[in-house]
Amino acid sequence: MNKPSNNEIRIGWASADLTPDQPVLVTGQFHARVSEGVMDPVTATVLALESARRGGPRDCAVMVSCDLVAIPDGLRDAVRAQLIKNLPELDPKCVFLNATHTHTGPEIRVESDTLQTGGGNVPDRMGVELEVMAPADYVTFTSMRIAEAVAKAWKSRAPGMIGFGLGQAVVGHNRRITYYDGTTKMYGKTDDPEFSHVEGYEDHSVNLLCTYDKDKKPTGMIVNVACPSQVSENAFQISADFWHDTRVELRRRLGANLFILAQNSAGGDQSPHILVGKGTEERMWRLMGRTQRQDIAARIADTVTATLPFIEKELDANPRLVHRVETVELSRRLLTEQDVKESLVEAEKLRAQYEELRRELEAHPELRQKPRWYTGITAAYRRMNWYKAVVERFERQKTQPKLPIEVHVLRLGDVAIATNPFEYYLDFGLQIKARSKAVQTFLVQHVGSGTYLPTARAVSGKSYGAVPASTPVGPEGGRELVERTLAIIAELWK
Repeated sequence: MNKPSNNEIRIGWASADLTPDQPVLVTGQFHARVSEGVMDPVTATVLALESARRGGPRDCAVMVSCDLVAIPDGLRDAVRAQLIKNLPELDPKCVFLNATHTHTGPEIRVESDTLQTGGGNVPDRMGVELEVMAPADYVTFTSMRIAEAVAKAWKSRAPGMIGFGLGQAVVGHNRRITYYDGTTKMYGKTDDPEFSHVEGYEDHSVNLLCTYDKDKKPTGMIVNVACPSQVSENAFQISADFWHDTRVELRRRLGANLFILAQNSAGGDQSPHILVGKGTEERMWRLMGRTQRQDIAARIADTVTATLPFIEKELDANPRLVHRVETVELSRRLLTEQDVKESLVEAEKLRAQYEELRRELEAHPELRQKPRWYTGITAAYRRMNWYKAVVERFERQKTQPKLPIEVHVLRLGDVAIATNPFEYYLDFGLQIKARSKAVQTFLVQHVGSGTYLPTARAVSGKSYGAVPASTPVGPEGGRELVERTLAIIAELWK
């Protein structure tokens, strides 16, 4: 492959099937789920970009979107290790992976990854033996597939053009319900007479970045929405959730060979679940002959097809590409002795529950013949460890008050793309978008294994996603990440 001339953008695409061929743990809930087949495939989609700016060095960025719940350090490092061996001309730090946060993907989090975030709650430990592919083995399998796709995209890069634009589609909804007593509950009931309001804002923007060949034929697109893909989050089958339906619909309209790279913008307090007017929505799906996933796909495809003609009015074959990767240290959420005390009380309740269920299984082994016999005991075991992790984090904060995370910021022409590893609450994302120097800013969460990073009002309202056990980094660290991200963007726009 020839080196690009100054200011020429080169673009390469590839994809890989990450669907396991044997039972795995399905990730995304406290209780274990052993996969019972495949609803639709889980994939990785790769976009490779390379540019040389006049009078300066070449720069590159490789974005990989995966139909997984998160990108733990172990998976990221395994992919980069493969690339060092098989694609030495590419700096592995140019590559970053994001998860769509599907709750029906294979478990890929293992013990070594938990130390950076919650600690203690080892996701691939269930408290009972289950006949599944070990998560570590799946990491090996999928990292090789992803690395092969990265190499294919990199080697296929060719001169092209990019365009970008903004559409709107209702996909995500704030899932935190607040009551008159000031408390908040994730997925709280809204038909309760004490229901006051939905806690926070919703962002229905659809950020689009499209690529074209030299003949102006579309080759692929980044589609960025502020909503995790978890319509089917309780299923026991492997699935890419609404992104599968969205790819099908976009390819039906725009061409079977179109690459679609899905990104989940800042939306730690968002989900596709409808909490106000669900009956009305369900009636409309019935009248339209669609599932909710198909309706989301149609909404996204409608705004994409409506926006594309305007995107194509301004295509750029020579966008400036600058990629910055940085380790940012964030303040941990400082836990109190009261936090520890309350967490230990809950952990003890769950320990007693787990041990009782364990004794029952040992006394009656025939219970294992019942379908999904393991859900109750695994939920108790994992929730117990989730609370116990608060104790470990309380001790760790005494010597390690900061948590290092990897952040990527790209300038691509007038577009900024900024990553974070968390389920980053929407308010923080809006702060970055509002103050960014870029014409359009794409935020990408779950570029890492982090969990919730809530706002101060969420912490005051409590509930899952904002309590100490959920959040190794709190509102102070969220604000620090806002400021550092904006500072890097400003540097790239000098």
